[in-house]
Amino acid sequence: MVKKMEKKYIPLASFFAEASQKEIALTYTEIENIVGQQLPNAAYLNSSWWKKTKPPATHFLSWLDSEYTVKEIELGRSVTFTKESDEVEVGMVSTKPENILIIRPVDVDDARSIINLHQDIDAESNFMLFGKDERKMTVQSIRKQIVEWKKTEKSRMFVGILNGHFAGFLLLLAGPSPRTNHRASLVLGVRQAFSGKSVGTSLMYKAESWAKAVGITRIELTVVEENERAISLYKKFGYTVEGTRNNSLLIQDQYVNELYMAKKV
Repeated sequence: MVKKMEKKYIPLASFFAEASQKEIALTYTEIENIVGQQLPNAAYLNSSWWKKTKPPATHFLSWLDSEYTVKEIELGRSVTFTKESDEVEVGMVSTKPENILIIRPVDVDDARSIINLHQDIDAESNFMLFGKDERKMTVQSIRKQIVEWKKTEKSRMFVGILNGHFAGFLLLLAGPSPRTNHRASLVLGVRQAFSGKSVGTSLMYKAESWAKAVGITRIELTVVEENERAISLYKKFGYTVEGTRNNSLLIQDQYVNELYMAKKV
């Protein structure tokens, strides 16, 4: 009997644990977004990879433990899962997931998606440090940065994956010296299409939980003074204004102020 699935499939198991539909269809990209890594070649080439239910493979536990089985496979495109349990909610027959949000740390295979996420948020908002097309990133540089974050004990980026799509991110950067290793700077961004779906709130809860676990006792951030929605979120989590950076940013030829906010965790 298989007792433990591969660690990399835990986010996918969390997804199915939250699911309540009779059937769920996910594209390969959506599955890889949830997992944070590319699926093995066998998943693209052989339907048998999806149909396995015996060791030494363990990936199937991520859906089987939630009583889902594989119904249909379009190799390289999508997989449809079905739930046979009598506990399926009446009327839940749509194959589209109902706002299942997974929060996880980034991995190196996320590099391209992280670039796209940053570019979209920068283009949509006047409240980020960079504007549209101003942030210069490459897959190589992002992969290198992710490796560095994974090596450090107190710096990490988390992503919110809603229904298999990158919805937002939260970055905590600690240090850079031993005297400042107890504190971290926070940066949060959410795509407009996923606004109002608790992505930012869930990322904030995850960040604070992780910060406490690694010994961070103070989190600080800056926020554009006119960004009322973000300020309201931060105040909800107990952040207080500690000062103002006057004329700190030049956005569309207009100087804007930023607020310093922080809290003890």
